[in-house]
Amino acid sequence: MIEMKDVVFEYKSYMEEENLIAVDHVNLTVKKGEFLVVLGHNGSGKSTLAKMMNGLLLPNSGDISVLGMNTKNEEKIWDIRQKAGMVFQNPDNQIVATIVEEDVAFGPENQGIPSKEIRKRVDDALEIVEMTSYKKHAPHLLSGGQKQRVAIAGILAMNPDCIIFDEPTSMLDPSGRAEVMETIKRLNKEQGKTIILITHYMDEAVQADRIVVMSDGQLKIEGTPKEVFKEVEKIKELGLDVPQVTELAHEIQKSGISIDEDILSIEELLNIL
Repeated sequence: MIEMKDVVFEYKSYMEEENLIAVDHVNLTVKKGEFLVVLGHNGSGKSTLAKMMNGLLLPNSGDISVLGMNTKNEEKIWDIRQKAGMVFQNPDNQIVATIVEEDVAFGPENQGIPSKEIRKRVDDALEIVEMTSYKKHAPHLLSGGQKQRVAIAGILAMNPDCIIFDEPTSMLDPSGRAEVMETIKRLNKEQGKTIILITHYMDEAVQADRIVVMSDGQLKIEGTPKEVFKEVEKIKELGLDVPQVTELAHEIQKSGISIDEDILSIEELLNIL
């Protein structure tokens, strides 16, 4: 789906002599249908990486291709953004209309899609995110989680193959977070969408197929959730936490009791204990 080869991105610094390197020689491949999570502390480069995946930012060096299309190719940039949609942190910044269904229709209207097809896409997208009963509502009356699901529906209506989520739950309460994560998982498992989720919540990361951990603009750890969270001490050195149940298993192991350290759920730990 997406391939990054030796990618570097620098922000110009007006205070320092040298530019700030946000992404430092990153190589990464995302497969079609995969659910990938990118973890990292603030300033690690993960949001910059996300914005490069659909051409919002272009690398200073290296290449990024989306379904074989290079993001540096200006003629392909709109095709790339249709194939790789993006959902941001703040749902209020993504909603442009005063009625839910009009907001979801905004993207396909700008693509020049016929009205009949737009109607079908809007209905389908709202059904997928379970917001059909709110289609005539004003977005400002919705909860944070509901607004984010409307934003996701707006991306879905443009029929992308991949959706990149840049910390979509960071401004939501626990119930809103749960709503959005359930929607993301359904999109991946039932709709076959490739999902790239930037997050700092470990309970969200354990639900992925694969995790990459960033620090100082580089990929430091990569693997399945079990492989990544087994590296408890290394993850802590990178300024991140691990799931509470994983840390408990790690402490039990350190105390001299033989127990698996790649435990990700309370059920797993209970069965072993």
